[in-house]
Amino acid sequence: MGGGTYGICSDGANIWVTIAARNTVSKLRASDGSLVGTYAVGAYPVAVCFDGANIWVANSGAQAGSVASVSKLRASDGASLGTYTVGDYPKAICFDGANIWVVNSDSNNVTKLRASDGASLGTYTVGDYPKAICFDGANIWVANSSGVSGTVSKLRASDGASLGTYTVGRNPSGICFDGANIWVTSSRNDTVSKLRASDGASLGTYAVGDQPEGVCFDGANIWVTNAVSGTVSKLRASDGAFLGTYTVGTFPQAICFDGANIWVAHSDSVTKL
Repeated sequence: MGGGTYGICSDGANIWVTIAARNTVSKLRASDGSLVGTYAVGAYPVAVCFDGANIWVANSGAQAGSVASVSKLRASDGASLGTYTVGDYPKAICFDGANIWVVNSDSNNVTKLRASDGASLGTYTVGDYPKAICFDGANIWVANSSGVSGTVSKLRASDGASLGTYTVGRNPSGICFDGANIWVTSSRNDTVSKLRASDGASLGTYAVGDQPEGVCFDGANIWVTNAVSGTVSKLRASDGAFLGTYTVGTFPQAICFDGANIWVAHSDSVTKL
């Protein structure tokens, strides 16, 4: 695909991949991986999510003279529906059922946008250099990657109120929800941590590959991309038992589940498992 594939998500029928250096997002048919279309977005897009009808893209602005933003595209045809201003270096993005949440890494905060029209509903402080985000059905969880020990912030989705900060491994880089628990990769420790979503209690820490980055849940198992190893680890969500390691392309980062298969974005291409 070329140009650096950093973000990936599924809309239920298609896979959307950000192509950072080309300022585009590509749409692949999930059934066979064929290219459906490529659409222009903002400067250096690095993350993407689906809101049930539309695709939202975090454009980091990581190019000289570029501006950070969020793009909204109609999923059916890729038509541009709007561009919205957020904080500095938007790095991650998620949907809470009504609103879009954007991690602003260089601002140490997150922005909440109304999905229907992109209106800003608030900006909320989290930890240092937030890097990943997920929604648990009621709350927003943010992985803060800076510091000797990484942390995770928990915010109430309805109003952004801070509900707690929890210590995990160093440089947490990816985060996901399994229906009961939060899983966080720690790229400096080569581990993934499991936190109980109700209170943030630590339920376990599990070894994976070298420099784990992205993480996702397939309904039964946790999948983790190991950037330096060029692999993906599979763990049983119930107890963290190691179930296998799979070789993918160079420097895998983002990962998603389409309801049947796992998709991994790495360097300049994607792999379907």
